[in-house]
Amino acid sequence: MAKKVFLRKNEEKRIASGHQWVFSNEIREVQGGPSSGDIVDLYDNLQNFLGKGFYNPSSLIAVRIITRSSQEPDRAFWTEKISKAFEYRKKAYPEQNSFRAVFGESDGVPGLVVDKYGDFLSAQFLSAGIEANRSIFIEILKEVFKPQGIVARNDSRLRKLEGLEEKIEVLFGEIPEKVKIEENGKLFWIDLSSGQKTGFFFDQRDNRSLLSKYCKGKKMLDAYCHTGAFGIYALKGGASGAVWLDSSKPALERAEENAKLNGFGESFNGIAGDALEYLGDEQSAREKFDIINLDPPALIKSKKDFNAGYRLYVKINTAALNLLGSGGILATSSCSHNLSPQDFRAMLMEAAGKAGRQLRLLESGTQSKDHPILISMPETEYLKFAIVEVIAK
Repeated sequence: MAKKVFLRKNEEKRIASGHQWVFSNEIREVQGGPSSGDIVDLYDNLQNFLGKGFYNPSSLIAVRIITRSSQEPDRAFWTEKISKAFEYRKKAYPEQNSFRAVFGESDGVPGLVVDKYGDFLSAQFLSAGIEANRSIFIEILKEVFKPQGIVARNDSRLRKLEGLEEKIEVLFGEIPEKVKIEENGKLFWIDLSSGQKTGFFFDQRDNRSLLSKYCKGKKMLDAYCHTGAFGIYALKGGASGAVWLDSSKPALERAEENAKLNGFGESFNGIAGDALEYLGDEQSAREKFDIINLDPPALIKSKKDFNAGYRLYVKINTAALNLLGSGGILATSSCSHNLSPQDFRAMLMEAAGKAGRQLRLLESGTQSKDHPILISMPETEYLKFAIVEVIAK
């Protein structure tokens, strides 16, 4: 018996407009007894065919649409998707050899995320369908990218939501302790096995370049610095100094390594501590910064966390603005899916009011081009970024 999923009445409109997720509460009936990770045919309430997708009965996202065609996806189908994703990156960043190579739904491969670090790949299998076909995808990744090694960074909480085990494992070849990559003329050591997420935040690539234009002759605080990339871009842009701040000592150690790699080892000033505590501390308030960069982790993990996370964003940005006088610059980010661009702007306005500052927007941005945004799927646009200047206290 064919494996089929039927939607409730009027639930097909979002799908018909190009959205790729079917939520469990939108389903009227399931036929054929599909198991987690199986491919099912999707129909509306009137039995009109809508497409094929990965099925997972234990996930809120019950169906992830793969194709609107009735043709069964095979290895050639997936090879074409991943090859096209690679070609797009080579056009977007023709001089770069390291980038996000596959970005799940945005590349038509729902639940597969792959970062390319030179000759090595760091992959995440984040949906039951991708996990069920992992051997096929590993072979395709080897064929398309010809890597020396592939590591699976399947320690993401998103796997838990899909009912999948969380673990890190080498899938192919040998993975060195660390890999050196180049990004826009800057060098970075990447820990593929134990760094955050897949090892590096490629999504801020374009925003780092934006901020570096404003750094000449100025002192910068890089809060939540991770690998230290914003601070290194600032110094390359002519900043007079930088302070790297992170609660993770391993992150600070990697930031220091990267500073040395780029010729700034002697001027490295790293502080291990909580960003909010540091920004609100009287001692740190005596240190004058011309530019403060805030790149916190996602503070709103789910919709139920929105109010608490929003207040925390306001609090952190207010504290940063309190350290900046007229002419000071704040670069601030949010990678929370559940904070919309409109909410992000409202948060900044509220923080400015609490700090008694008038702000001028210099730049606004989102994730870099190797994290494509689908117009039909707001969920694919997650990173918000702004550079603002204090014009009055």
